[in-house]
Amino acid sequence: MTTDSLEPPLSQSQIAIIKATVPVLQEHGETITKTFYENMLNAHPELNNIFNTTSQVTNRQPRALAHAVLAYATHIDDLSKLTGAVQRIAQQHVSLFVQPEQYDIVGNYLLGAIGQVLGDAATPEIVGAWTAAYGVLAKIFIDVEQQLYKTDENWTNWRKFRIARKQREVDDITSFYLEPVDGVVPLPTFLPGQYVSLQIPVPKLGYNQSRQYSLSQAPLDDGKEYRVSVKRGHDEELNIDGIISNMLCDDYDDGDLVELSHPHGLFTLDPVDTTKEGAPVVLISAGIGATPLVSMLQALTRPSSIKRPISWIHTSRSKAKQPFADEVAAIIEDIKDRVSIHVHLRQGLDGESKPRLDILAMDRERDLFVHDRRAEYYICGPESFMLELRAKLTGLGVDKEQVYLELFATGEAGDA
Repeated sequence: MTTDSLEPPLSQSQIAIIKATVPVLQEHGETITKTFYENMLNAHPELNNIFNTTSQVTNRQPRALAHAVLAYATHIDDLSKLTGAVQRIAQQHVSLFVQPEQYDIVGNYLLGAIGQVLGDAATPEIVGAWTAAYGVLAKIFIDVEQQLYKTDENWTNWRKFRIARKQREVDDITSFYLEPVDGVVPLPTFLPGQYVSLQIPVPKLGYNQSRQYSLSQAPLDDGKEYRVSVKRGHDEELNIDGIISNMLCDDYDDGDLVELSHPHGLFTLDPVDTTKEGAPVVLISAGIGATPLVSMLQALTRPSSIKRPISWIHTSRSKAKQPFADEVAAIIEDIKDRVSIHVHLRQGLDGESKPRLDILAMDRERDLFVHDRRAEYYICGPESFMLELRAKLTGLGVDKEQVYLELFATGEAGDA
């Protein structure tokens, strides 16, 4: 998709009206999106299979959509600024098999929610401008997503996989090795860092739910399996357990079936890109955030990959919570001359608490390569962790464009 394709076929008066609604969206955006989801899912319960129920309860999904709508209105006169967000959201949509006809349903209820929340303030001119603007946005997504479906070839619906092996990594993280029930291998290859959507039925809800999990194992030569690593979830603030992750960890065993999407995602590293020969790679993770990065590390250390200096930086609450510790040690055994490792445990082996990871206290050359303009930084962990580290790296002179974050939320974290 080029930026030219994002030029809106809206009249100047419509653009002016949309821009004028920005203050209204800032004040009422979340109320509009919460109303939208409630009305739509009540009228179309079949769409519960697509939308994350836990994120509805925690208000994360309405909040993310409100931020996305606000960003659209803010940049309605220059949609090229939203190219990255559109590409990322489209990848998520395709991993959930969103279809063109569903955009009509979404548009109907989103516009209805605007009218319901704003009441008389939603004049015919405002509703008309937003109807046109939504049509433009829907077409953008439909066009991008149709191109992505074409690249997925014959895998454009949920595909059944069998759990070939379930392996406990640490106290609260379990890996699942998944093989296709139809026996068609090799499985499509993918770039390290990509994810799959995994769907299972949830009896207590009466419908399916899906979650996106990073592929935690680099592509295999025989392409016989994928691996995802899952952390049992619990929101301490809201006292809500994760639905799918906990079901997988507690109730699913070898031989059980799940459904997967084709791999997708833009948080990627190409281990054979010859233009990056010799350019340092810094992989920074917190807890379960190691899942896409261990795939990158595996790929970077294979004989077929280009040679790049690597820094592996990881923080976990304690040794008992540190995933892939032995695996990472084994991966780097033969390439110690070009790998630096820094593991930070917030609770030491003596049980004493330590301060949080502080990259400013690390060696700026050996661990961070801050003076090498070619260095790339991949960060995965809680959103606040990623944003804080990106800010610190840019404060050290690193180009923001060289810092990549794994953002699963709909909104552009820290940039909205």
